[in-house]
Amino acid sequence: MPGPGPHMMYALGTGQALMSISNGRFTPHHCLIYALNAFFGPDIGSFSEWLTSTLGFGRVFGSSVEDFIHDPFLYIFILGVPFSLLYTRVSRLFISNGLLDSVTGVPLTVKQCLLLVSAGSLSHFFLDHLFEENGHSTVYTWILSTGWWKGRAPVNPDAVVVVGFLCGCLIIGFIRVNRMKGERNIRKQSGNSVKLLIAIASMYCLWCASQIYLVDPPRPAVGEEADLGVILFLAVYFFLPHSLCIMSMNPPEPERLPL
Repeated sequence: MPGPGPHMMYALGTGQALMSISNGRFTPHHCLIYALNAFFGPDIGSFSEWLTSTLGFGRVFGSSVEDFIHDPFLYIFILGVPFSLLYTRVSRLFISNGLLDSVTGVPLTVKQCLLLVSAGSLSHFFLDHLFEENGHSTVYTWILSTGWWKGRAPVNPDAVVVVGFLCGCLIIGFIRVNRMKGERNIRKQSGNSVKLLIAIASMYCLWCASQIYLVDPPRPAVGEEADLGVILFLAVYFFLPHSLCIMSMNPPEPERLPL
């Protein structure tokens, strides 16, 4: 599986990108907490197992800790709140001692830290699921199972119609939501675009799932492509953690009226 380097570089790279485009709302404090949890967070269990086995005591305990902690969601449920309380204190300590710039001078709240812990855990498994167990991890195997590997996939006319219709609705809907208007509300347009994307993605996944799991015998949903697995994997392990990072940003400063 990926070692500390890829996890840290991936999280710091995406965190730095958010810092550069957020105008100070995603601070170095956000970036550091997100990166620490993407790098070392869920691997605490693996480290505990290694430590107990190396020291020659408590191997069973270390193994049981690894089973519970090295999980994208159990890590959040078990250690999310305790770590959030700790990171809030650390953020306050860094600011009071001038160790790390926060842009606003305000420490992170427990809610912000919990969002970053969750984002870090999911980002950690974005890499783990793809590059561990010699490509035979449970999640990666399931993603591939939603494709068609029994020879050349037939081209079903109904699949062409459904997929073409949904993709067309996505493009036309996006243009309609973001068309030129006299009064522009960027936040509202962005929110409507996200709702449109979620709606089309949900219908796309329902179509793929119906062809794979409900039709007897199963049929290729979109040729040989594993679209169902890819969409759900990206939704949970790519778009969701970055959305959590965005939700953890500091609120925008109120605009100052000219005197």
